[in-house]
Amino acid sequence: MVLSRIWSAFIIIAILTATIKLAFVSDSRTIFSNMVTGKSGDTVKLKTIALSQADAQIIAATDSNKIYVNGDNHKTIRYNNNEILTFKLLNADGVIETCQTAVNLCLKLIGFLALFMGFLSIAEKAGGIRFLSRIIGPFFSKIFPEVPKGHPAIGHMMMNFSANLLGLDNAATPFGLKAMESLQEINPNKSIASNPQIMFLCLHASGMTMIPVSIIAMRTAAKAANPMDIFIPCMIATFIATVASMLIVSFKQKINVFQPVIIAWIFGISAIIASIVLYIHQLDSESVQIFSSSLSSGLILSIFILIVLGGIYKKIDVFDAFIDGAKGGFETAVRIVPYLVGMLVAISLLRTSGTFDTVISGIKSMFAAFGADTRFVDGLPTALIKPFSGGGARGMMVDTMKTFGADSFPGRLACILQGSSDTTLYVIAVYFGAVSIKNTRYAVWAMLLADLVGIITSVLLTYLFFG
Repeated sequence: MVLSRIWSAFIIIAILTATIKLAFVSDSRTIFSNMVTGKSGDTVKLKTIALSQADAQIIAATDSNKIYVNGDNHKTIRYNNNEILTFKLLNADGVIETCQTAVNLCLKLIGFLALFMGFLSIAEKAGGIRFLSRIIGPFFSKIFPEVPKGHPAIGHMMMNFSANLLGLDNAATPFGLKAMESLQEINPNKSIASNPQIMFLCLHASGMTMIPVSIIAMRTAAKAANPMDIFIPCMIATFIATVASMLIVSFKQKINVFQPVIIAWIFGISAIIASIVLYIHQLDSESVQIFSSSLSSGLILSIFILIVLGGIYKKIDVFDAFIDGAKGGFETAVRIVPYLVGMLVAISLLRTSGTFDTVISGIKSMFAAFGADTRFVDGLPTALIKPFSGGGARGMMVDTMKTFGADSFPGRLACILQGSSDTTLYVIAVYFGAVSIKNTRYAVWAMLLADLVGIITSVLLTYLFFG
């Protein structure tokens, strides 16, 4: 019900914002068509004025075919020698293009889901998942008290968290969907999210990642002086967001987090992270990417060979087991299409209507009125878009670095925000949709609250390290 209300609010707010802009903002004449048929990157003509009527600064800036860009990302160029043309580029797809994008995403997911669910099927039949469950069981039995000891869901969740930790998003998704299906088997009410499902999704959506390789690579491409300087803040922010997720859900589910096993695991993970930070800190950016890529890829290949060897040792038909699991990958991808289309369309309307831009302008004005430093507001668009769209947030991060500079305060903040959380509402739509959960209970608010903790932590860390 909560997700339904949020989804409805997104659509209503987006259309109302667009209507107000159409009525009162002169350069919004095509806003409705942009919302429906627009494509990201399309050029929208705003106005054309005679060269003689243009501002001297703009005339000087547009000499020699140069482009003048103002604070609203409106671009101005010399047009037909005696005119000045102002235009902007759409930063999001309209409804029709978004529907196609949602289906394409699911089609691309089929291959990954089929591959990993096929190997998971071998692991289950060979007893590998139960073996993993016994290893992690003492910790998981405390934060997932309703999951039976040794249940396969524990192994699936562990695989998901491990993939997330190494930044293997494509691998994490099929492991996570399999975990949700396993948890659904012990869910007494199949249409209402269970406590373990909410705890799992909140921990998953906190997006704890050991090495933010893609962010470092983008900072390198943006010619940052030290692309790795956001590494430690990213690591701290994502760890705090994950711990916050656990504490929020534990409070709601009345789980005692001060048990020795939980404390020991948290400190153990903290020690591992600290060791990796110390090691990575000695490497240059290229070595970091090689190390991370080798570690991530090596882990995946190790899992594959261990599963196959385990299946051979247990004398099961490994290929038949793989095919049985792979079929489930196709079925799951098809099942999540409606949920993904619905959520992405609502997000598209918010972006193309200019609602995000309006919110950012309002936040900046509010802090400016109190005389506070507003540098952080320029980095916030990444955080606001991240719960809705990973690709959109990534694009916003790159745009922030391009606009303000990779080594600027907003540029660094955008990178840290990108690495401190996951696509919360996308995760909710896909994972709950895969098991046909209609009542998500308090999952949305718990996950968004953890996102808020991650945002605040990221801002504070940026001021601490770069302020």
